[in-house]
Order: sequence, then C-alpha cells, then structure tokens
Amino acid sequence: MSENWSPESWRAKPIHQVPTYPDADKLAEVEESLRNFPPLVFAGEARRLKASLADVADGKAFLLQGGDCAESFAEFHANNIRDTFRVLLQMAVVLTYGAAMPVVKVGRMAGQFAKPRSADTETIDGVTLPSYRGDNVNGSEFTAEARIPDPLRMIRSYNQSAATLNLLRAFAQGGYADLHKVHQWTLGCVAGTLQAARYQDLCDRLDETLAFMEACGMTSETTPQLRETDFFTSHEALLMPYEQALTRIDSTTGEWYDCSAHMLWIGERTRQLDAGHVEFLRGVQNPLGFKAGPTMSADDLLRLIDRLNPENEAGRITVITRMGAEKVEQVLPGLIRAVEREGRKVVWSCDPMHANTIKAAGGYKTRPFDAILAEVRAFFAVHKAEGSHAGGVHFEMTGQDVTECTGGMTGVAEADLGDRYQTACDPRLNATQSLELAFLIAEQLKDERALLRAKAQAKRKG
Repeated sequence: MSENWSPESWRAKPIHQVPTYPDADKLAEVEESLRNFPPLVFAGEARRLKASLADVADGKAFLLQGGDCAESFAEFHANNIRDTFRVLLQMAVVLTYGAAMPVVKVGRMAGQFAKPRSADTETIDGVTLPSYRGDNVNGSEFTAEARIPDPLRMIRSYNQSAATLNLLRAFAQGGYADLHKVHQWTLGCVAGTLQAARYQDLCDRLDETLAFMEACGMTSETTPQLRETDFFTSHEALLMPYEQALTRIDSTTGEWYDCSAHMLWIGERTRQLDAGHVEFLRGVQNPLGFKAGPTMSADDLLRLIDRLNPENEAGRITVITRMGAEKVEQVLPGLIRAVEREGRKVVWSCDPMHANTIKAAGGYKTRPFDAILAEVRAFFAVHKAEGSHAGGVHFEMTGQDVTECTGGMTGVAEADLGDRYQTACDPRLNATQSLELAFLIAEQLKDERALLRAKAQAKRKG
C-alpha cells in the first residue's frame, strides 16, 4: 500500500456514524475479549467469494444479496433464519433458470446489526433521546436507559452471528439445499399465490431435468453440486471497534481479513475518502461493496474505487447503486461510462430499496413495490443501453409474512401496514414480494442472455 496501514489506523481519521461510549474502560475490555474470540468466517471462504464475484464482473454470473434490514436480538430464532434462507434459495433457482448462469448467494445475515441514522437524536411527544443505532449499539425502546450505547452488546452480536452462521452452514452443506427438495422450500405464506404457481411450474420442469441427469448417473450422491450450495454472509462495516477486533492475519497468505463476514460494504453516509471507514476497509482483503447514490460523481466514484482497489483486482469491488426509481436513467449512465473508460473491474449491483422509502399514513416508513420494480427495470435498461452487465441486486427482505412494503400481487395497502410491521428499522419485502421480484429479474436476465446470443451469432456470421 502507498500509505502505512494497520487495523487501527482508522482511529486517526475522522469518523462518522460511530457511537460515543460513556465507559471507555468497558469498551476496551469488550474489544480485548473480541480479539481473543475465534473468527466467524475464514480467509479462504472470503477468497472463494471474491473469485465468484470476479465471474459476476465478467458477466458470467449474477449476485443475489439479501436479508434483514437490521438483525435483532428479539427476533433471533432458528425458524426465522431458515425461512429467510429458503426464500433466497427459491429466488436463486428462479434466477439460475432465467439467466442460465451461476447465482452467487450472499445474505445480509450473521452480522447486520448496526444501522446509520440521519440524525443523532429523535424526538417523540416532546422527549428527545439518542437515535437507535442497531442492537449491537443500543436498544430500540424509547427510554433514556435503553438508548445508552453499551459495548457488551457487541459480545451478544458476536454470539448470535456465530449461531446463525452455524445454522446457515448446516443448511447449505447438509442437504437442505439439495435441488431435489425445491418443492419443499415454498413457505406457507406464499402458498396459493400466483408466484407460488409460477415457482411450482419451474420446479416441475427442474424435476424433469434432474430425472434425466439421474438416468445419466448424476445424483445427489455422485454430484455434490446438486445437494450443496455456497452461501456467504455480509453486512455494513459500520461499528469500527467490532470490525477491528475481528480482523485477523491469514496464516496462509500473511494478509489481513475482517473475519466478521465474507463481504463488507460501506454505506452512503460513511464513504468519505479521507474518513475512518474507507481507511479501515482499504487494508482488509475481503470483497468489498459501497453504496452509490444519486449525488455521487464519476470522479468521486473512480477515486473511491482506486482507494479501495488500487490493483484493480476483479471481484474486489461491488458498486451498489441506490438512486431512486426516477433518477437511475439520469445518473447511472455517466458512472458506467467512467468506469468502462478507465478500465476498472467492478460488479454493478442494484439496491432498489433505500432511495424509495416514504412515510405512509400512520407514521410507518414503507417502500412501494412498484417503485422497487421500476428501479430494477431502469437499472437493467441502462446496462443494456451501455453494453455492460447488470451484475446483481441488493435488497432487504425476510421469510416472515410481514406487511412493511406496500403493493405486490398480494396487494399490501397502506392500511395493512400495521398488521405485521415487525422490522427493527427499515421496511422489508416479504416472501411473496421477494419471489415476485425474482421472476422480474429472471425475465431481464433472459433478455440480456438473448441479446448476447444474438450478438455472438452476428459476430460469427460477420
């Protein structure tokens, strides 16, 4: 690196969105404890994800990244983890069928506890308290005691992440993800919907393919790829004391890895080039992402890419655009052209959630499903026009039957939001809406594949 870096060099930089702990000694004790805990993920796994993302950047695969807005201690349950995993598996099958290419599955799970906030405080009925910043910082209850940042919450976050990872690995490698079980992944809350019918039709076609493969000698026993899947974890690298404490030197390469997750990203509010979050992440070798909103300029984009990936390593950087449905076609083309012109290797991913948040009647934050779909369509349309690869989607969802985003074929209305509004922070897609989104993306990928095939045929004829 052109400048000296260490896991703590971020402390000499300006820092944003990090809480002030009232008891510095207690914070130091927690950091020391975390430094002695085993890593949550391993460097070799992060390298495997980076290699898969290099294929995405090259147009040979697609990134599916989804999960909770903010994991919570109260909602921690094996069934919730299983159901979110099941929906992501369903989506991956739909996308693989539509794209005819591998789908890289990355969960916003096992570490997505901290949340940036637009203000340091919030006021309710004339009472002003510090903002809730996620369960690994403070409590969501609107009391002075709950809102005090408590470093011991990082220990609980670590333990919950370890348990979640253990279950995810068991699901991914223990037979639950076997393609012969695709019919079993449908959740009860989805049954009877149009999306369930479309999914079952796809499963029936997949069954025929698997039967043919079995007749050729390829079964779950002889072909591990049919019964196992790679599933990676990610979260926003926001709480720097936690991230630093879980950073380790890989014994095989001598390089630093943040072992709290396979992939980490920087949010829209913390991607300042000279600030602590960028400084920390430039030194770890995990695959990285960063959010790019409508105010990002092409120059700022290139400077950030070069800061985080000076060697232009494929699979290292994912640019997660979050423009808002009405701004994608205005802003995104210029960013793509700048990256292409300078030869930078990135994955382009679409976050259609964060710039489409509105306040509904009753005070609920929500996201109209039509706006989410519109941003995804615009994202694909721009990439098609620019001749680049729409590489992935990044969204907030849950396997629970929540009513947090309006619209979709199940017709969640603003009046329904209070029925099952369970998020700890921002509104998430439910299982049915997630599957509906997957079918839309599959159609877009199928169109992209047809266009590439037509170009290849024209090139051969020419």
